[in-house]
Amino acid sequence: MNIVLWVLQVLLAMLCISGGAFQIFKIEELQKGVAAMRALPRGLWAFLGAFGCVAGLGLIVPGATNVLPVVTPIAAAAVAAQSVLISAFYVRYGDRSPLPYGVVMAIMAAFISYGRLALAPF
Repeated sequence: MNIVLWVLQVLLAMLCISGGAFQIFKIEELQKGVAAMRALPRGLWAFLGAFGCVAGLGLIVPGATNVLPVVTPIAAAAVAAQSVLISAFYVRYGDRSPLPYGVVMAIMAAFISYGRLALAPF
């Protein structure tokens, strides 16, 4: 189970960091196809992008360095909450295409959080 959780953590961290960087630096491209990106302020998307980058680091660094490994399930829960929030934005503004991405990230993050708290803690 530990290996499965590590693989999921690395995948989710890559998605969080790359998605967060894209939200911060390439928002104009996202705004072309996603109504929620156009409707909500750029500052909110930049904050959510930075939050995703920091949470992505929180999925890997604490467990890898064994410094405050309790941060990993907290970061995963934060990613799950962020993904649910962003999915709600997509539903609110009628964006159906990015919705599965947000839902899958929320489920994966919730499983990592549960796994690191109950199934295979550090």
